[in-house]
Amino acid sequence: MSGSQLNAPLREQADRDLLGKVAAGDREALRELYSFYHRRLATFLLRFTRRQDLVEEVINDTMYIVWCKASEFRGDSRLSTWIMGIAYRRALKTLRRRGHQLFHCVPIGDQSLAAPDELGEAETGEWVALAMQQLPIEQRLTLELAYGQGHSCEEIAEIMDCPANTVKTRMFHARSKLRRLLPRLAGTEAPGDFPQEIEPNASLASLKPGRTLA
Repeated sequence: MSGSQLNAPLREQADRDLLGKVAAGDREALRELYSFYHRRLATFLLRFTRRQDLVEEVINDTMYIVWCKASEFRGDSRLSTWIMGIAYRRALKTLRRRGHQLFHCVPIGDQSLAAPDELGEAETGEWVALAMQQLPIEQRLTLELAYGQGHSCEEIAEIMDCPANTVKTRMFHARSKLRRLLPRLAGTEAPGDFPQEIEPNASLASLKPGRTLA
């Protein structure tokens, strides 16, 4: 069974086993961690900037810190929370040091897309991504961590170094904006169809009008 197919508890234990080997200087274990986390780190970091070179730089910096500080991980949180926190701080530092503007809102004007029920999965992802681009960056990152990466409010608070209530406030405002944006992008007039409550761990592609989340 590959690492990506492991369930959450087994994945966490596998990651911690790898980190223990990294702490002992095992470079192959570091390569395995890098391979597993690269995609999810890239997805998260693309919420900061569209510069792929900067995304790769931050990923490399993040994994170098993991290599150097592996022995300092105490297991008080999930390993993914620890690694995401490192990536978040490195991204802010790198982009500000470079004087590079964060990826801010992109106006959509009168642009509209096909109705969500007419879209395939890949197209739906693009449709939701367009709506996500309209959110302030802190709200966008919060939603990505919650629905794209599957982190709880408490874990997001740790990653972004802010109170859990701040995370909840950002999620509330982000959901309110998406309730207005998604029907507009779909060319409908039914913002009330958007779920009032969204459960963490739901995929970003499920955040569209008419979709009831379990």
